[in-house]
Amino acid sequence: MKFATKSVHAGRKPDPVTGAISTPIYQTSTFVFDDYQKPKEHDYSRTSNPTRSALENALAALEGGNAGFAFSSGMSAISTTLHILKAGDHVVAANDIYGGTYRLFAEILPKFGIEFTFISLDDEEKINEAIQPNTKMIWAETPSNPLLNITDLEVVSKIAHESDNDILTVADNTFATPYFLKPFELGIDLVVHSTTKYLNGHSDVIGGAVITSTPQLAEDIHFLLNGLGTNAAPFDSWLVLRGLKSFPYRMKQHARSARAVAEFLYDHHVIDQVFYPGLDTHPGHEIAKKQMNGFGGVVSFNLKSDIKSFLNKLEIFSLAESLGGADSLVEHAATMSHASMAPEAREEAGISDELIRLSIGLEDTDDLIEDLSQAIK
Repeated sequence: MKFATKSVHAGRKPDPVTGAISTPIYQTSTFVFDDYQKPKEHDYSRTSNPTRSALENALAALEGGNAGFAFSSGMSAISTTLHILKAGDHVVAANDIYGGTYRLFAEILPKFGIEFTFISLDDEEKINEAIQPNTKMIWAETPSNPLLNITDLEVVSKIAHESDNDILTVADNTFATPYFLKPFELGIDLVVHSTTKYLNGHSDVIGGAVITSTPQLAEDIHFLLNGLGTNAAPFDSWLVLRGLKSFPYRMKQHARSARAVAEFLYDHHVIDQVFYPGLDTHPGHEIAKKQMNGFGGVVSFNLKSDIKSFLNKLEIFSLAESLGGADSLVEHAATMSHASMAPEAREEAGISDELIRLSIGLEDTDDLIEDLSQAIK
């Protein structure tokens, strides 16, 4: 079954009672048992729910994993994943990850005895140097948020699995999505998502997901989801399921317009630097070509002219956080998505005060370029 067909059908079956083609929203907290100590397939909606299960099965099929789990937010999925670790464990993480992930790793989890080292994951030697005797996880985002840096996931997997430390590898696949990148095929153990973004695609839900590669990891993640109560609600699950039906077609348009926008910006005299892995000038372009089927819908750039004036003049692009929806969005990373990072951490990661991040939506490509052109002027 090809990807577009999976997007419509994976995880779903017509309702056996009514024949409804759309998965029903099972808006219930509990389920009646068949008999004493004999629950049906579901017993309590924190543990499992039919609507959520349909989404989880669909996500596992699209990523090529053995099981999927839906969470109340992307950060809830990330936080649950990190509970696999214990006090004294060490994580090697990319230094230009999403600001909320960085805050969790740098300010919250160290209070519970988990250690983190933030480095650029584009250098095999740097990764090897960062690994310590207590390293238990390598955390990657590719393309990264907001600089669109590319991590060679095969190299990360090779380093982790050749180590004596039993290191887990995790890839945040929110930006690339399974339409453009399949981390499991490159040896990654766990894939995480903010389903708020492209998988939902309509900017009307908050959600997250973890997809696992082995039965043991599936058992571990479900145990944590149930124990921590970080699960997605039925209606939220249904919204993401609905979004998946148009998902591959949306991704094609996002990427098509993003490339055109990146090329326009690259040739503009007031743009200092453009970050988009689809450009052959991008330092990660060759790795991206090797491991991805496309380059995604996010474009970042450093603007040399007045940022406030540029943001205020935009008419189609809306100034807002998040990304991956039908509406094109613009944000100033240093004061929005990455405001939680200390200035020195942003500087080390290369996130300058001039950095602008665009989420390219589904509007006409020419209109988007015209809007950027008039705002830059």
